[in-house]
Amino acid sequence: MMTEDNTIPRNIRRIADETRLILLNESDAPGLRAATAISKIDEVSNDPNMPVHARTRIWELVSQLESIPLD
Repeated sequence: MMTEDNTIPRNIRRIADETRLILLNESDAPGLRAATAISKIDEVSNDPNMPVHARTRIWELVSQLESIPLD
């Protein structure tokens, strides 16, 4: 949803799309995909231009990703 929200700056939407692709890449283990996605999201999580609703969504996503075991 974030990738289609025009109220979110383009660089953040780009990272959201890259994160989506990382998570859909089934050639890597789920834990590795989660860790990589969290790292990618961390790049923009403190962007001052990010709207509050987007920041809340990102925190929710990171919370869900952190619950995936790294096996």
